[in-house]
Amino acid sequence: MRSPLNAAFVLPRIYPIVDTGTMERFEFDPVECADALLNGGARILQFRHKGFWSREIFEKASEMAKLCGKASAIFVVNDRADYAALLDAGVHVGQEDLTPDDVRRVIGSRIVGYSTHNMEQMRRAADEPVDYVAFGPIFGTASKDRPDPTVGVEALREVRELTERPLVAIGGITMENAPLCFRAGADSVAVISGMLPTPCTPRGIRERMQQWVRAAG
Repeated sequence: MRSPLNAAFVLPRIYPIVDTGTMERFEFDPVECADALLNGGARILQFRHKGFWSREIFEKASEMAKLCGKASAIFVVNDRADYAALLDAGVHVGQEDLTPDDVRRVIGSRIVGYSTHNMEQMRRAADEPVDYVAFGPIFGTASKDRPDPTVGVEALREVRELTERPLVAIGGITMENAPLCFRAGADSVAVISGMLPTPCTPRGIRERMQQWVRAAG
C-alpha cells in the first residue's frame, strides 16, 4: 500500500459538498452557501461543478477558497486538478478523471481524495497516492444525473477492511442514516442536499451545519 503524502491529515467527520446543480434547484448562491456552512462549523468544503468552468464559476470558486482560508478550513475542488492548483486547493477525483498519480504532478502535496464504487476499485485505491477514499453511493442520490448503483451499508462495512485511509461515505446521506455509516466504519460522511433546509436561507444552512456537527459528536 502506498502512503499518502499528508500522513497527519485528519478528515473532519462532516464533509459538506457545494454542488452547483443542487444550488440551482434550491435557487441559492454557492458562495453564500459556503459562507453559511463555514459559519456553522464546517472544517472541510468541496466545490463541485460538473459543467463548463466559465470565468464566473472560477470566480465563485476563488471566493470560496478565500472563505475557507479565513476559516482555517480545507478547500477541495471536484475533478479539476488544474483549477485546484490555481486556487491552492485540494482536489477530489473519480474513476474517469485524471489518475491520482497525474493529479499529484499538478497539485503536488495538497490533499487528494478518490471516489470508489465497488470492492475492486477500493482494492486498487490502496496503491494510489491519495489522502482519503470515498465510497458510494451508499443510498439513493439525486445529486447526479447518472449515479453509480447504490452499494448499501453492508458493502461500506466490507470495504472498511480494505483500506487504512480515511473513508468517506457518500450518496444520499441524511442526518437520519448517517449514524449507520459511522457504525459501518466511515470516518466521515459527505453531505449535499442534506445540508440545505427548505426554505434555503443563510441562517437555515448555518443552523443545519451546526446540527450536523453536534450529531457527529
